[in-house]
Amino acid sequence: MVLLQLTVSGILLGGIYALIAVGLTLIFGVMRIVNFTHGDLVMLGMYLTYLLYKGFGLDPYISLFIVPLALFLIGVLIQKLVVQRVVGRPHEVQIFATVGLSMMLSNAVLAYFKGDYRSVQTTYSTDTIQIGPVFLGVPQIVAFGISAVITLVLFLFLKFTYTGKAIRATTQNRISATLMGIDVRRVYTMTFAIGSALAGIAAVLLMPLYPTYPSIGEAYLLIAFVVVVLGGLGSIPGALVGALIIGVVETVSAYYLGSGWKQAAYFVIFILVLIMRPQGLFGQRGAEQL
Repeated sequence: MVLLQLTVSGILLGGIYALIAVGLTLIFGVMRIVNFTHGDLVMLGMYLTYLLYKGFGLDPYISLFIVPLALFLIGVLIQKLVVQRVVGRPHEVQIFATVGLSMMLSNAVLAYFKGDYRSVQTTYSTDTIQIGPVFLGVPQIVAFGISAVITLVLFLFLKFTYTGKAIRATTQNRISATLMGIDVRRVYTMTFAIGSALAGIAAVLLMPLYPTYPSIGEAYLLIAFVVVVLGGLGSIPGALVGALIIGVVETVSAYYLGSGWKQAAYFVIFILVLIMRPQGLFGQRGAEQL
């Protein structure tokens, strides 16, 4: 009974992780750049949700109409000022640029907000719904539902819209996409902005569940990297499956082994998968070398 409760809770948590990971894997799949600022974008989204709640009394879920748009614009700015200059450069340059930006963002927030934990308390934060023997938190259910809808919308966007097809074409072959008249730079900007907006949506969904602090982005970045590599670099279905696996493993291991061991638990699974399939569960062979 307890295991069933933990498994369901882990799946609901994995739905939120999926949004973070899908944004990261989308950026990597198109631009072939590892974005170390992705976790800090989640952190910025959480702080923005907190400010809207404290300053204007805005419910976190109402912030879904504001925070992702703000993160979209921030993503455009970061792409134009930083990322665009290092695309195609050696990986060391990309890592130093994005890690440096990550440190700048987290320290700027630390200087302004200090290191205190900030949280949002709503009337439904502790509400639960019982389905058979399983108790589900209302914020977890809402977060999972919204995550599922957003992921489906993203899939349909990539499959059926012109911009989505341009993104997929650029992912497959940048040179051929350019020869077909696709503005690759515009695709890069749109991709990075969409990935940032997904981080913003995840941030809003996380805020009713967990407090935020300046370095929380590191934790979410680590989880996102594990999910993305586990599922397969550049694979959106892989990111979804990987996120659900990590969510369940984290929840179950935290209960049976203690919260201090949950990272060790999913890293063991992560290493075992990489030993057997270096390209990840859904990745193409050779993707791990990019």
